[in-house]
Amino acid sequence: MRQAKRSFLVTAAALLPVLTGGAAAHALTQEAGRAQAGVPACVEVAPSWRYTFVTNNCSAPYTLTIAYSDGRDVPCRVAHPGDHITFPGHGTQGEHVVGAVLCSDGADH
Repeated sequence: MRQAKRSFLVTAAALLPVLTGGAAAHALTQEAGRAQAGVPACVEVAPSWRYTFVTNNCSAPYTLTIAYSDGRDVPCRVAHPGDHITFPGHGTQGEHVVGAVLCSDGADH
């Protein structure tokens, strides 16, 4: 019985990082999906620690902003077809860019 408990605990300890990492990745994927809701695939987001670059490869303009994991608020900007616009990056304190978000000012398509 003691051997079975120890075997179970060793297996559980080995799997814990895998299971929690998968749960964290799943939560991040859901968070990103909510942020990207309504943003077409032709709008590309390229985050880095200093800047977040957004490229509008669509045929229509979009007014959008970037969602960050720390909840910071940055102003909406209009991205016309072919535009490359820059937003603040995610920083170095463990925050991350969740994704692009369409703004509801009537200018989105």
